[in-house]
Amino acid sequence: MTPEAIKEQLKQVKYPGFSRDIVSFGLVRSAAFVDGTVKVALAVTTSDPKVPLHLKREVDQCLRALPGVKDTIIDIAVSAVKTPAAGGGNLAGTGSAPKTIKHAVAIASGKGGVGKSTFAVNLACALAQVLGAKGRHGRVGLMDCDIYGPSVPLMMGLSGRPEVEGDGAEAMLIPMEHHGVKVMSMGFLVDDNTPVVWRGPMIMKTVQQFVQNVKWGELDVLLVDLPPGTGDAQLSLVQTLPLDGAVLVTTPQPAATNVARKGGLMFQKVNVPLLGVAENMSYFIDPAGQKHELFGSGGGAAIAEKLGTLLLGQVPIVPAIREGGDAGRPVVVSAPQSPVAGVFRDLAATLLLRLAQPRVPAV
Repeated sequence: MTPEAIKEQLKQVKYPGFSRDIVSFGLVRSAAFVDGTVKVALAVTTSDPKVPLHLKREVDQCLRALPGVKDTIIDIAVSAVKTPAAGGGNLAGTGSAPKTIKHAVAIASGKGGVGKSTFAVNLACALAQVLGAKGRHGRVGLMDCDIYGPSVPLMMGLSGRPEVEGDGAEAMLIPMEHHGVKVMSMGFLVDDNTPVVWRGPMIMKTVQQFVQNVKWGELDVLLVDLPPGTGDAQLSLVQTLPLDGAVLVTTPQPAATNVARKGGLMFQKVNVPLLGVAENMSYFIDPAGQKHELFGSGGGAAIAEKLGTLLLGQVPIVPAIREGGDAGRPVVVSAPQSPVAGVFRDLAATLLLRLAQPRVPAV
């Protein structure tokens, strides 16, 4: 039996809380078969003592299903989660994050199509306005980790390539900036006509580089726009960047909230606190002033209650939101006095208050 055959079998073992397997995540360091015994070595980074025990049971059961296997030896090397420096507030990251970033927040959703990137762009611009009013200009960053479908450059009105500072291993990408927000995206690094066809390890490496090889400078808040789901990008982020929390974006209907709940549970499993739920496309007000709840009502509040967090706010369906995104001028910038821009600024202010509150680290 070859090491490749053993690893193929181990693809049935999922990392706890994720839809990806331990082989795709690169956790299997070696595999061998000697005299009826399978020997496997894993490397895991976690602060939860239940994770290695769970993996050992799952791997043992998986391997014993192979013909000719009489016994297993499973060695799991566990690296403990590092305690972040003061002011970081993070509970999950194990990599080195720039010390100049005060707070890092993931913007996530369980499923696609809920307007997560549009929400992230407008929230980033709203944060820039709220902090700018306090004299803290240029202290908001937006990291677009949607590797396969980066839409942030279009919505932020940015194009071209970022500048590079330094040479070789010391080279740093300089984020592009617009509307008071520093931005880094895969959309700046690939051609518009070139699809990104990558496996897990390449995605993980890109996320790590966006954290460690981008000169973000002094930031009060770095928002991280994640792709939908619970896969490579999500795990890479929580293992690389100390996160102060996550905001879940959902629409009101059960088809979205049920999946959003799984995304929230994923963050809880990796010890990232949920800062709240944002309900997008909550309602539409017609010219006569009549309110229409096109996707139902109460979904955001219900999922927030189930996850033990807060409903941060409700964003209505407004054509100007879509128009601003297509034009590269988010509605918070193009119509700052509009009611919906006020909704985003209220969300930004609430998020800043949540980040300022002391939290007890999860066990």
